[in-house]
Parts: sequence; C-alpha cells; structure tokens
Amino acid sequence: MLKTLDIENIAVIEKTTVDFSSGLNVLTGETGAGKSIVVDSINAILGERTSKELVRHGAENACVSAYFEDVCENVCKKLNELGFECEEDNSLLISRKISSQGKSSCKINGKSATVSMLKEVGNVLVNIHGQHDSQQLLNPDFQYRYIDMLLGERSVLDEYKKSFKELISVRRRLKALTADETDKERKLELLDYQINELEKAGIKAGEKERLSKRRALINKSEALSSALNNSLFAVNGDDEINGIQSQISDCVNSLLHFEEASDICGLFTDINDKLEDIKDKINLLFSLIDFNQNELEEIEDRLDLLYKFSNKYGETEEEMLAFLENAKAQRNSIIYSDEELEKLNVRYDELFEKTVDLAQRLSDKRKETALKFEEAVKSELEFLDMPKLRFVVNFEKGNLSSTGFDKIEFFISTNPGEPPKPLSKIASGGELSRIMLAIKNILSYNDTIGTLIFDEIDTGVSGRASRKIGLKLKSVSKNTQVICVTHSAQIASNADEHFLIQKEFIGDRTYTKVTALDYESRKKELARIMGGLEITDALLKSAEEMLSLQEDIQNGNL
Repeated sequence: MLKTLDIENIAVIEKTTVDFSSGLNVLTGETGAGKSIVVDSINAILGERTSKELVRHGAENACVSAYFEDVCENVCKKLNELGFECEEDNSLLISRKISSQGKSSCKINGKSATVSMLKEVGNVLVNIHGQHDSQQLLNPDFQYRYIDMLLGERSVLDEYKKSFKELISVRRRLKALTADETDKERKLELLDYQINELEKAGIKAGEKERLSKRRALINKSEALSSALNNSLFAVNGDDEINGIQSQISDCVNSLLHFEEASDICGLFTDINDKLEDIKDKINLLFSLIDFNQNELEEIEDRLDLLYKFSNKYGETEEEMLAFLENAKAQRNSIIYSDEELEKLNVRYDELFEKTVDLAQRLSDKRKETALKFEEAVKSELEFLDMPKLRFVVNFEKGNLSSTGFDKIEFFISTNPGEPPKPLSKIASGGELSRIMLAIKNILSYNDTIGTLIFDEIDTGVSGRASRKIGLKLKSVSKNTQVICVTHSAQIASNADEHFLIQKEFIGDRTYTKVTALDYESRKKELARIMGGLEITDALLKSAEEMLSLQEDIQNGNL
C-alpha cells in the first residue's frame, strides 16, 4: 500500500507530506483547491507523462516521492525483472524529479531508473480510476479486457495469442511469396546481376587497406629511395670516402693490440653487427618500393572499383561479402519459392484450423465467465441503489484478431420491460460511475493491486446513491487500500483517514496545503460540503450524525 507521499514544487503545492492509512482515504476540498494535483503527483511516480508546466513557478525542479509498505509478490517479481532488488521488509521507495526544462530523472529504491520502468512497476502497484477509465468502459473495443481479467485460468488465452501470432507470420510470408511473377523475375534478374558482379570482383577482406598502404608507399618511393641511398652511402662509403663501417673497422684494428681497450673493441663490433642489420633492412625496403607504372594503375583501378562497390553494397569488404551471401539466399528463396509455397499453404491451413478452434474455446470460456460477471455486477448494483438495472455482456462473432473472434459489448436496461442497449448509448454519468465502481470492486477480488484510487467517483451521483457508494468503497478498502477524491459528504463520512486540501494566499503567491483532519475538523468539512460557505449548527449536527452512523456501522451496531 501507499504509505507516504512527499510532494515538492508541484503546481501550487510548495511542499507537503501525506501519510495514508491502509483503509479508505478521502481527499476533499473546494473546487480548484488542488485535489487533482495530488492525483497528478501519484501519476508522476507511476511513470505517466508529465510536463514542465507541472513545476511550480519560480522553482528549478519539482520532486515527488512515494513510499510503499508490504508490496505483494507480483511487485517484487517485476522489480527483479527490471534489475532492482526488493527490500527485506517488502518496502519500496519511488522518486521522480522534473526540471523546469521538462527533463525527468527517476529512482527506484535509490537506484536510477527510466520512466518506462516506473510505468511497469506502477502497473502492478496502483490502479487509478478517473475519466479515462470511464471512456474505456464506454468503448466496446476495450470491454473484452474486463472479461479476460476474470478468466482465472489464462492458458487458453495465452495459447490462442501464440497461435494467432504464428498464423499472421505465415500469412505474411505467403503474401510475399505469391507476389506478381513479373516482380519476381525483376528481383531475380537484379539479384543475378549483383551476385555476378560481386563474385567476378573477387573481393577479399582487408584488401582496401592493404592497397591504400601500397599506393602510399609507391607515391613516396622516389623520396624514400633517395633517403635509403644516402643512408647506404653513409654506411658503406665509396672509393674516395670511407663509410661508417670502414671507419669503425679502422678503429677496431688500431685498438686491438691494447688489452685495456677490449671493451671498446667489443662495442665497436656490436655497432658493426647492427650496421649489417641496417643494410639488410635497407635492401629489403628497396625491394618493396620496386614497382612499375602498370602496378600503380592496377592499384588505382582496384581502389576505384572498391569505392564504387562501397556505395552499392556496403562500406567495408566484410559488408560487401555479407551482401553477396544475402543476395544468394534471396535468389535461392525465389528459385525454390514454389516448393516453400506449398509447405506454407499446408502450414497455414493447419494453423488456421488450430487458431479457430482455440478462438472457439476462448469464446466459450469468456461466455462462462461473462455469466458469472453479469451476476456479480447485478449484485453490486443492487447494493448501489440500482436494483432494476439489467446488465448484459453481449457477444457477437467477428473476424479473427489478436483477441479472438468475439465482439464483446456491455448492454444495460435501466427500466423493466425495456430491451438492453449498448452502455455507451444510454448510461448517464451517475449510472456510469456506479457501474465502474461495481466492476472495480469485482476485479479487486481477483487482482493483487495494493492501492485503488478513485478520482471523483461520485460524478453525477447524490443522496442515497452517494451513501451506498461510500459504503461500497469502505467495503473494498477492507481488502485493498482505497484513496478517493470526492465532493460527496456521504462518501467522505466513511473515511478512515480524511484529508482536506485547501488554498492559502500569502502575499502575491498561492499555496496549497494538505491537512489530516481530526473529528471536529471532519465535522466542519462535511458541513461545508453539504452547505457551501455558510456552516450552520444544523449542518454541523447533520455531519456529526453522519459520522456517528458510520462509526456504528463500523462497530457492528447497525
């Protein structure tokens, strides 16, 4: 569950800490006080998209951190998948910093993370119901998901998805192979030309580098030859001038008879040996720079060819050779396509039959689940003061898709004798809120999500229906932590923890603060919600009666 939420420099909230309880947490306040900012802050640490506009005016950064206690096994498993460790006490700390330039940095248990990682963890931590969920509930394209969440044994669904994915893959391959014959011939002609050109060139890995070095050596051979000749003359000399080697020999002969100069003679001998090595290397280098004009022209032509090929087949020789192998594979694929086509047709028929069978099994499973779902929704709605509303999961058969062939849509009938019609056509705001709450409550018993957040679930609802929604939220909170933003006194009176969100104006700045209310403060806030700005004794008495009634219900006195 979400234990502590720290908010700093988010919109008009400069700094606040909210300590939630494990039961039903309610947030109330006047319109525009900043209740949505708290939900936006929670969304931020759950990896939802944020904007630099969220950063408080004048601040460089906005920060949100959330501390969770007793996270479930699914959360620990997800953390491990993403490379994070779960704390020994199953606690979790998520933080996110948003700069005024719009950049974002995230951490999970003190370790850097990406926004997408936050979103993956957030999906198994918190479920937020807001306007977006209501729109999804109205959209038939999403309604099958609620049934699939309740399937229990999901092996048929998983097996179907795997079979359908393979079917699509085979169908795409068939489509490629059955392309126009003229196009096939054109491709084959192009591949033959490319293969012949590359094979004729006889490209070898590393030859471009080797030829470039050889060309560079030839281009400087004249200057190098002159330098080598000068070096060789210095070592050997000629008939008129003694070279270094001859002079050293003279020195050795003059010192040879002196025992004291034996070390010097040895050093001179070593020098002579090294001079012999120098002459060998000079002669070797002379042989390397020996060339004719034809060789240079051949090198230039070859490098020019390799340059042209690099623009067509790949920058390096390795890439050119890889292109050649790929072209051969494509040619073989076209040549033997008829044989492969026959095999693929057989495979496609097998997969299609299997996928249709799995789709039927999945449909049967969904219909079985839908009947139980209808009964559960009916029971929930009876409690929520909608006993005459009839809820039906309508099935129609459509084309095979990634979700099966079922076209699922929720129908309702709000009046006895009237046939059920699509939920999106006739549900009012109040009815939609209660249906959504009923579904969320049903799903909560089949889900491991530790925190449910309802953002203004009371939209379009008042009076007795609001009271029933409050009781239902209270019931849900016994199994799952619930955080609810509401304008309803009936709902707020059920809270285990009640927070007031209010604005303050200090100087020319606006500040929003979040305060945990005690009993007397709760009475005043409930009276304000019921009566507006003027809080009368009658309203305070009604608020007190409302709180006492909830206390009696909680203690089992009613």
